[in-house]
Amino acid sequence: ELHEKTYDGEKVIYWEVKYPFLLSNRDYVYVRECREMDVDGRKIWVVLAQSVSVPQCPEKPGIIRVKSYKQSLAIESDGKSGSKVYMYYFDNPGGMIPSWLVNWAAKSGVPTFLKDMQKACHNYSKGT
Repeated sequence: ELHEKTYDGEKVIYWEVKYPFLLSNRDYVYVRECREMDVDGRKIWVVLAQSVSVPQCPEKPGIIRVKSYKQSLAIESDGKSGSKVYMYYFDNPGGMIPSWLVNWAAKSGVPTFLKDMQKACHNYSKGT
């Protein structure tokens, strides 16, 4: 489940993430800000996101709320056909996650995610 709603004039995103079998799903409630910047003639897109607590979006039974989430992303064209990307990402998924799964995510999950993202970006440019 993923949707954006406005609460007290602020756009808030709700995102429920399915976790592997035997683990509880997690959900996020966060705000996001996107800006396009011009720095000495270079276009840079910046996306900032951070978890928030919103009374209108209570926790759901059986789903663990990720209360500590922060992301900073900057994307800049390399002036050719590529991009430079900087991303800082942190979340504390809470609950009891086995150490073998944490180790797998650090060693395999994140690098696979980055390769998949790179492949999606290449395929996106071919499709447009």
